[in-house]
Amino acid sequence: MSPADAYPIISAAMARMSALYGCTLFNEWVVVRLGPNTATVEHYEGPRLAECLALFAQDVAPLRREASDRAHEPGDFDFARGTAGTQFDALLKIATDAYLLCNNTDLSMEQIRANPAWLKAQVPFANLSERFRLHPMQFGAA
Repeated sequence: MSPADAYPIISAAMARMSALYGCTLFNEWVVVRLGPNTATVEHYEGPRLAECLALFAQDVAPLRREASDRAHEPGDFDFARGTAGTQFDALLKIATDAYLLCNNTDLSMEQIRANPAWLKAQVPFANLSERFRLHPMQFGAA
């Protein structure tokens, strides 16, 4: 799947999750490609682009620790347990070299999980996961 195809699908999944949750669930999401010694932001949606870029390494650290114990394939995901504020809450591997990172800059994961609607809101995320498992993003694809 090309980025041009993927970004609207991701956006629609985020909107569906929010609808099921009853308010905005992830108000920030970013697609990051990883190189041997680099991370490149390919796409950003949210309220704080400049701050996100400036604090990226710091904000992704808890999620990176949470997910570091296993190799991820496209479609695999993790949720961080102890995040709050601008720290990223979730990741979904969407390509061999790229991840979707999701964040709620107002609620902690503990607060998100405390809402019973969280269970329903996970369904679109799981569907998105399966979509990228079957059709990983291909950068440079037309």
